Amino acid sequence: MSELQWGLWPWPFFDASHEALAERIIAWNRENHDRTYPDMDTECRAMVRSFGAAGLLDYVVPKGDTPFDVRSVCLIREGLTYQHALADAMFAMQGIGTMALRRFGTPAQREEYLEPCRKGERIAAFALTEPETGSDVASMTTTATRDGDHYVINGAKTLISNAGMADHYLVTVRTGEAPGAKGLSMFIVNADTPGLTVGDPIDFIAPHPAAGLRFTDCRVPAANLIGEAGQGFKAAMAAFDIFRPSVGGAGVGLARRALHETLAHTNRRRLFGKPMHGLEGVQMALADMATDLEGAALLVYRAAWAHDVRGERGAYEACMAKLAGSEAAGRIVDRAVQLLGGQGVTRGNIIEQLYREARPMRIYEGASEIQKLVIARNLIKNSLPGG
Repeated sequence: MSELQWGLWPWPFFDASHEALAERIIAWNRENHDRTYPDMDTECRAMVRSFGAAGLLDYVVPKGDTPFDVRSVCLIREGLTYQHALADAMFAMQGIGTMALRRFGTPAQREEYLEPCRKGERIAAFALTEPETGSDVASMTTTATRDGDHYVINGAKTLISNAGMADHYLVTVRTGEAPGAKGLSMFIVNADTPGLTVGDPIDFIAPHPAAGLRFTDCRVPAANLIGEAGQGFKAAMAAFDIFRPSVGGAGVGLARRALHETLAHTNRRRLFGKPMHGLEGVQMALADMATDLEGAALLVYRAAWAHDVRGERGAYEACMAKLAGSEAAGRIVDRAVQLLGGQGVTRGNIIEQLYREARPMRIYEGASEIQKLVIARNLIKNSLPGG
């Protein structure tokens, strides 16, 4: 950490391919850092096309049966978020909005959707959350009723990333094969399907493209069912096992930027006749930030390494990585705000920006409380005889 910039951690979790990937991420950030766009929609579309051209989307929409390299996904998200959290969101959604297709889709579905998304020619979205059901996915009320060779969807979704700019949505709905989660199914709904309408953009505390969706007698071909009826919950959760550790990676990237900006500030600012970094209270805060950051990063890349090298697919490490990375980001950027004082809460300051970008990480892709429940239940299960 001698240089105040992003780069690959000097740890044994990585190999030569990850070193080369880190250089590609740095190059992408450098090339896209100063570009300006007339609006967020144009910016987001340009980002996705640029990711496709740079080959970065190959890591979230792998070709053929190429396995996911979760370390690479975490690295890309960490590096992008260090520079620009919006870029990270656009990158991740291409994977989240295609994961179920890759795992459970038919050959025809995969052929139609995956390659254009990998190239950045199509924008993907994932529609799960409803106005009255967030973490309680099993209680969703949007329905799909079979009508000949179609299903008719009625209901609403909210907080849907890429809503309004996406070319397709992977939509989880209730088809009623059984109560709760076993009665959910997932469908591909193209953006131009009659009966699908997009609500007004949601104005988050940090820039992010999202809106609500309304389905009114929206007819979708039965051929757009992903997997089998009743497998929607399984299809939805499959994406999280891959992408939850990478949310932790994004949190690490944001926290790393906050620490580096804070170090730069304390190096140049003088207080009480000495450099700010000479104050013991400041040194203690910096030590806490650095320790918190490296602890979170170790958990993220341990989980990614366990997936890639040991073939471990359990939720325990994935949820711990997501929890550690997102929570550490919140703590570290909060300390950064405190050390920068008034500058840290002034609109336009990088730390103020990071403060707004860090807060949603503890909510999306499973709130911190949900991660804790999964971790604890796995811990208890494995402590019991025969666990």
